[in-house]
Amino acid sequence: MAVDGAQLWTLNHRLLSVVMDACSAELAELGLETKEFFVLAEAAASPYPAELAAALMIPKASVTVYVRNLVAKGFMRREIDDEDLRRHRLTLTAEGETARDRALSALAGEFDRRLAKITPRDRTELQRILLEMLKSPD
Repeated sequence: MAVDGAQLWTLNHRLLSVVMDACSAELAELGLETKEFFVLAEAAASPYPAELAAALMIPKASVTVYVRNLVAKGFMRREIDDEDLRRHRLTLTAEGETARDRALSALAGEFDRRLAKITPRDRTELQRILLEMLKSPD
């Protein structure tokens, strides 16, 4: 029986949505909307707004709104980049790091509850498969 790629994509999306929904109350307690969480979680790896938009695959205008909200909440700072004075570098405040870490912990806990339904061997295989799928197509 052939595996339908669209069906697998849909199942994956549903799983991710269920996990995020289960974490939404904890994110709200931290003062974060779901998309703000993703921006906060990615900012250290992609500290420039354009990089952040590319990494998260969201419009630059949306990143601007989320960054503005995170700055207003005290989770993030916009600083002039010393190497290129035309660019703003995003950095997390101590409060932002704490919120990010607590949100990631909630997400990991919820996802771990789902992973507990499969064997350790299947988890290892799932990791291998996901990493392979993330490689650039040749």
